[in-house]
Parts: sequence; C-alpha cells; structure tokens
Amino acid sequence: MAMTIKTLPKLWGEDARIFTEEVERNSKLPTPKLSESQRKVLSTMLDSARNIFPPRKA
Repeated sequence: MAMTIKTLPKLWGEDARIFTEEVERNSKLPTPKLSESQRKVLSTMLDSARNIFPPRKA
C-alpha cells in the first residue's frame, strides 16, 4: 500500500533530522532516465492499456 504525504506520521527530534538529511542527500542524486528500449516497452504497454480501458467520453 502506498503512503501519501497526508498519511505519513509526523516526525520529531532525531527522526526528523535524519529524514531531512536523507531527503537532502537524495535530492542531489541524478534523476534516472529511461533508455530508448525502455521507452518503447512503456509506450507499447500504455497503448495496450488504452485499448483495454479506453478513456471515458465526457
């Protein structure tokens, strides 16, 4: 189950400091990029999903 920001517990003291430091470290890491082959696989999967679950008409 994914946690949203609103469901996260509040952090205080040492836990808050550790969390903040980890966030700052992670923010300096390079953003992952998809390779061309990964983009093609993802595109194929999305097209397939659109065929199974077409968008609703307003």
